Amino acid sequence: MKKLLSSVCLLAWATAARAELHKETIEYKHHDTTLEGFLAYDTAVAGKRPGVLVVHQWKGLSEYEKKRAEMLAKLGYNVFCVDIYGKGIRPDNPKDASAEAGKYKANRQLLRARVNAGLDVLRKHELTDSKRIAAIGYCFGGTTVIELARSGADIAGVVSFHGALDSPNPADGKNIRGRVLALHGADDPFVPAQDVAAFEEEMRQAGVDWQLVKYGGAVHSFTDWNAGKDNSKGAAYNEKADHRSWEAMREFFAEIFQ
Repeated sequence: MKKLLSSVCLLAWATAARAELHKETIEYKHHDTTLEGFLAYDTAVAGKRPGVLVVHQWKGLSEYEKKRAEMLAKLGYNVFCVDIYGKGIRPDNPKDASAEAGKYKANRQLLRARVNAGLDVLRKHELTDSKRIAAIGYCFGGTTVIELARSGADIAGVVSFHGALDSPNPADGKNIRGRVLALHGADDPFVPAQDVAAFEEEMRQAGVDWQLVKYGGAVHSFTDWNAGKDNSKGAAYNEKADHRSWEAMREFFAEIFQ
């Protein structure tokens, strides 16, 4: 019995050791703007590993994205959460968040430049396998990673979780070099059907390797456990869609990083 308990304790200790995370705040620059991102990786994983860029929702880089980064780090990735808005700019209410996000949605070139600045940090990190990089984003971040792909960034793929799917300049789809996975709430009232159709047509005309997955009964922010569960508000957490979309991302990564 003592031997059995000892073995169980050793196994638990080894499992914990394998998932010891390094977490670090990193300041970097885009022109004269100081940005503040977040890095996470598992210290038990040896050598270089695929890199995953994470882009925040409309209120800026928060504990939510950091938790997602930690989840990804435990899967063996080198993860960097970018900061699109700038150090200290973290809107705490919908009005200010909408205004801040709107600055970048109205200036897609600036949005692309900001996310590429974060990509450079991840790509240059000593633990990143620069040939195997992907980006994921939530809501505003989902929009951003599609813009990253449209910028012609040399990455393996992007995953948009409940992001906007508008297509401001359909010709930019031809710049996409990696694969695209869009995970969408089928009942999302903030993403019009015409935007979804425009996204599909842009991907089709550009010959992109793309997927669009719609989750029935899910509205906007379906992965955000802070969003409540009232679908009538247009944004709400959906446990099934959250789990299914995370697994879809994992399968996507297994495919593009093989």
